Amino acid sequence: MLQNLVRKNIQNLKAYSSARDEFTGSEGIFLDANENPFGTLNRYPDSHQKELKSALSDLKNVPTKNIFIGNGSDEIIDLLFRVFCNPGQDKALTFLPTYGMYDVSAGINDVELLTISLDENFQIDVEKTAPFLEKEEIKLIFICSPNNPTGNVLNAENIRFLLDNFSGIVVIDEAYIDFSETTSWVEMIEKHPNLVVSQTFSKAWGLAAARVGVAYAKEEIIYYLNKVKPPYNVSQLNQAAALKALKNREQFEQNVVIILKEKQRLIDAFSKMKSVKKIYPSDANFILIEVENAPDLYEKLVVEKVIVRNRHSLVKNALRITVGTAEENEKLIETLKNLADS
Repeated sequence: MLQNLVRKNIQNLKAYSSARDEFTGSEGIFLDANENPFGTLNRYPDSHQKELKSALSDLKNVPTKNIFIGNGSDEIIDLLFRVFCNPGQDKALTFLPTYGMYDVSAGINDVELLTISLDENFQIDVEKTAPFLEKEEIKLIFICSPNNPTGNVLNAENIRFLLDNFSGIVVIDEAYIDFSETTSWVEMIEKHPNLVVSQTFSKAWGLAAARVGVAYAKEEIIYYLNKVKPPYNVSQLNQAAALKALKNREQFEQNVVIILKEKQRLIDAFSKMKSVKKIYPSDANFILIEVENAPDLYEKLVVEKVIVRNRHSLVKNALRITVGTAEENEKLIETLKNLADS
């Protein structure tokens, strides 16, 4: 099945072979990669991220052959388009409102991105989606769960329906999964050969500046992602940052608990504000709220040096508010109260 999905030129592509692919040892005088012999960062990083994959394998109970490391999740999204979609010919599908990079990457790769609106509860409408699953030109489906900007987890039965009835690749973006009590779809990659699950170190792990994304999938899909990626796509500094975070699991868990506690405090505060018309359910580290005039309130908050995200263009009169520190959240609450009284 996969051979029918992968672009012919990618199937025939001879991947770049770096010096570190030809010699994989760790000892010796290295005169093979045209590196500067001086400095502390003078050597190329491990292009296969073996140590990081091993740590993730232990954490997720997934073999390293099923793990791909990307320069952020955005690189993974882009590579999936490159592997599976012929420019100007194939198409992809996603559900609105959702993460904007699916559309941007589709445009960069000259792939039409078809969209279906989520229902009033921000869930996939299976009946509306079913006819699209039969279209041979659609090669990728992108699902963000927990969804950005709405914050909710998408119904598992609906996702399972897509996996069982779509012959292309289903990509589940789990950037915010560590804030949710929902089971990750990583556990299902063996059962569904057309499933790719992407996660990131940018959110719960606190490494947004490091740009480290992870994809979990069947070995055949991982093979093609490795085939088309740049040889040294994740720097040694970023690999080291991710490894350090993984070794400090206790701090990670403490931070998640604090963020979730602060999220509830914000929800409780918003529920008492007349200016907040609706609080959408959230399984992420942010809250989407409806106000009377989102663009106006956004600008007023900016004046007070409180920066949130105006999502009015995606959800009418909605502001997306990231959970900050206790002090930052208190400033937000007080500012909203003062603006309501002014």
